Amino acid sequence: MPQNSLPPLIRSILEGLSDLKAENATVLDLRSLDNSVCDYFVIANAQSNTQIKAMSQSAQKRVREECQDKPWHVEGEENGEWILLDYVSTVVHLFSGENRSFYDLESLWGDGIEINIDLTVPLTPKAAPKKRAAKIKK
Repeated sequence: MPQNSLPPLIRSILEGLSDLKAENATVLDLRSLDNSVCDYFVIANAQSNTQIKAMSQSAQKRVREECQDKPWHVEGEENGEWILLDYVSTVVHLFSGENRSFYDLESLWGDGIEINIDLTVPLTPKAAPKKRAAKIKK
């Protein structure tokens, strides 16, 4: 699945993470699994707990503004080592690098389809600038 065909919720989450320089963004498509807890995981990591907390807030703000949605449940904001945002169909996991390696969700859910995301490429194409109407001289 190309990253420009991701659902709007996931695009908004990823754009919020991109705003705060998230690293190693991955989407796991779990829809084909019989016992999956949701349709998608969005996984990313950062350099510090402060950055992880800021990424969480940025993703939530983007989703609220662009999709008029908010997480059903949020965990881990107190310490910022692993923040989980549960949007029911999509669960976002924001980690420190060490915790991401330790928990290794990509391997744990290895039967899902892994989509590596390049956050340097815009996920939503920008609208073309509007052309000004030519003035007709009388």
